[in-house]
Amino acid sequence: MKKNNHRAEGPDGLVYTARLPLSSVTLNYLADLIRGHLKKIGSRWRALPVGKIAGIVLAVLRCDQRPGDLAGGNGVHRTTVTRWVREVVGLLAARAPRLDRALKKIARKGGGIVLLDGTLIRTRRRTGTENRKNYSGKSKCHGLLVIALTDDKGRLLWVSATRPGRTSEITACRHDQLTHRLRTVGLGAIADLGFVGLDDTDPDADPAVITGYKAARNRPLTRGQKLSNKVFAAVRAPVEHGFAHLKNWRVLGKVRTDPKWATALVRALLVLTNREVSR
Repeated sequence: MKKNNHRAEGPDGLVYTARLPLSSVTLNYLADLIRGHLKKIGSRWRALPVGKIAGIVLAVLRCDQRPGDLAGGNGVHRTTVTRWVREVVGLLAARAPRLDRALKKIARKGGGIVLLDGTLIRTRRRTGTENRKNYSGKSKCHGLLVIALTDDKGRLLWVSATRPGRTSEITACRHDQLTHRLRTVGLGAIADLGFVGLDDTDPDADPAVITGYKAARNRPLTRGQKLSNKVFAAVRAPVEHGFAHLKNWRVLGKVRTDPKWATALVRALLVLTNREVSR
């Protein structure tokens, strides 16, 4: 008697079609970007059309679709899809706004303040010495810290380089010389209590970073301070919306690749997020 041990779905698996919750404007923008890059480097052939490549990359970034699954459904190898994703992420990250340019742009438009906040992007647990520095005691998980600036409507202006999860938000801002650059262009930043103590250069100068009031063990908040914190929370709300738009890209749900590549990934998603929000 001959045994039949083949899988029920066949040797090639099943293929299905899904809808991406993105606009055709974003797809066309990405396709034009890839097309221009191929013309620049003189590449005459790709395994799939440019529009198809753009759709595959967006599926990976938006839905965290595995490259191996997309490769099987499109007749290419998994490493080919991974290479396309890295190539497009590099092209997009190069177009992300830099800190000085973003602040000068806001100042030219007559803006007076920006909103400052930080968030943790979860990553898989690392091995060896990489494990400890990526663990955030505040969030109780492994991740990478990202600092971001938005305008008063929550539109993302700039994101910092990713840093190990154990890094404090104040340390990350000081590494980027944020207060000095804000004063240079005459802007102020509104931040939460996690940034208390960041702007400690000169007590007589106008503050570059404005925060609420933090209670101490032997110094509770007064009624006026509590009301002030409530007002600050309402003003800061749009920055949370900006992070929410950024984290709609599910590839940031849990970064499984090399953390060194995460900076380019976050900056690439900043560009795509602004394209989607401003359409």
